[in-house]
Amino acid sequence: MKIGFIGLGNMGAPMAANLAGAGHDVVGFDVANSTAEGIENVSSSALAAEEADVVITMLPNGDILRAVAAEVLPAMASGAVLLDCSTVDVNSARAVAAEADAAGVMALDAPVSGGIGGAAAGTLTFMVGGPDTALAKAQPLLDIMGGKTVHCGGAGNGQAAKICNNMILGATMIATCEAFALADKLGLARQSMFDVVSTSSGYSWTMNAYCPAPGVGPKTPADNDYQPGFAAELMLKDLGLSQDAAATVDADTPMGARALELYRSFVENEGGMGKDFSAMLPRFETRGRD
Repeated sequence: MKIGFIGLGNMGAPMAANLAGAGHDVVGFDVANSTAEGIENVSSSALAAEEADVVITMLPNGDILRAVAAEVLPAMASGAVLLDCSTVDVNSARAVAAEADAAGVMALDAPVSGGIGGAAAGTLTFMVGGPDTALAKAQPLLDIMGGKTVHCGGAGNGQAAKICNNMILGATMIATCEAFALADKLGLARQSMFDVVSTSSGYSWTMNAYCPAPGVGPKTPADNDYQPGFAAELMLKDLGLSQDAAATVDADTPMGARALELYRSFVENEGGMGKDFSAMLPRFETRGRD
């Protein structure tokens, strides 16, 4: 296929390189002039979209997605697919899908899980919202960039799945870090804590696969001075999206709201910027009960 790829940052560049490495003709654009191995760079998003079978976007937020969509949709051929892999608000995803439909273009919102490592290895998980026909056309590309695709329903449902998942992730990581800090003060060794919780009712992904305590369990960012696999500021963004969505549909999400407050304080006031989201553990280690 001919592919236009817009947004060649830490995630987009390895995704585009994997597509080019698989033999696809990839034309890319990035406002910071970033590039990726095996692709041809052009000077605008509209040029990247011309004659493309699929246009893939990996962008920072919904406002930028809407602006890019306004540029690329007039340049796209009827029946082409706009595949947005950004994590944005549900309303923006649905608005862009409606604009694409009016332009004769099929749209998918397909945010990802798996981080930079997953992007490089081609093992991302895609949570997809949009029509079956669009997904069928994009699926060969998703199979190159990822290891799993879950079709979540209509437009915006991929974003809904992503923010619900990450609201659970953020709140669970906070609880895991709190528990380790409490165990420390109670004189319970971290290894003993891990051995019990990882095999009993406290089992969770944040404990078993992404343990925030260094030297315990599998190797994680905690073992690398909390250099980010998933940065705290990205968790803050996703928690913000979850609470915006909750407000829109009048959903009561007190744990998600509190997780947002804690990550905002951590990132903006407590040195969490640039750290992994599991660096909440050293934050709790140094704090007493308010």
